[in-house]
Amino acid sequence: MKRILTGVALASAATLIAAAPAQAAPVNPVAAVQKQFVAGKGVKFVEQVKIASGGVRQISLRRAGTLQFGASGVVASDLTGQFNIKREDAEKFAKELGADELGLDLVTALTMPERIVTKGRYTYLTGGLWSAVFNAGKSWIRVPGTQPIGMTAMYGQPLNILAEPATLKTLLKGAKATKDGYTGKVAAKDLRKTSPGFAATLGLASAKSVKGSIGWKLTVDAKGLPVRLVSVIPAEALGAVDAKGATVSVETTFSDWGTPVTVTAPPELEVAKTLDEAIQIPGPKTIPLSAIAQ
Repeated sequence: MKRILTGVALASAATLIAAAPAQAAPVNPVAAVQKQFVAGKGVKFVEQVKIASGGVRQISLRRAGTLQFGASGVVASDLTGQFNIKREDAEKFAKELGADELGLDLVTALTMPERIVTKGRYTYLTGGLWSAVFNAGKSWIRVPGTQPIGMTAMYGQPLNILAEPATLKTLLKGAKATKDGYTGKVAAKDLRKTSPGFAATLGLASAKSVKGSIGWKLTVDAKGLPVRLVSVIPAEALGAVDAKGATVSVETTFSDWGTPVTVTAPPELEVAKTLDEAIQIPGPKTIPLSAIAQ
């Protein structure tokens, strides 16, 4: 009897295995994302950045925001980022460096949230480091362009798959399909050529200093829309010279595709148009622009 039952069980299992449908390839996200480019619609995202170095891995930055679409793609955005730094730790670090009052203000300001709004041809910044240097009459500064700018934007997701369709296409060329998305690697030097956002993040890093490849994994839903993107970036891919195995990993999750979105620029009276108009430094002290505008 045991042999009979065993035989029936094995036969049933074989039938189920044979009858199981083959795993379908995920829907190509390029076309799925482009269908979302409708005026007044958008998507939300949440992001977490971790740095691993010397065997220690910790969260260094959190960001969240909303992207607004138009017929051509992303036309506006509103995001907030904050470094994972405690104020007491920042104060201790500043004092160890022998910072003066202004230096202490600058370091501790990094513990505050930074908000970045892009609208039309401009980017507007407030909070974070800016909160330590703005004069009393202004709370925002406007700069031309919509490429990554500001302290927290520099360390965000380097694979800008929504604002840069060409970047998404580049990733998928050499990608491997998984049960719920795609995975692959892209050479940092190639991404620099394809992605204006990544090139802006690298700043003045020379072409020779940008090395290595960025590993990534994209999860999509049944419609092919991105729901999670994870990238792992070796420090040398960001132009770091003495990184010694350090890596940066960025996890971005997307939600509320197609939700109504309207991003508005800050009130005109609160916006400074130049650094001279925005920043008020007491006494003869000066701040190098490289410290506040990247």
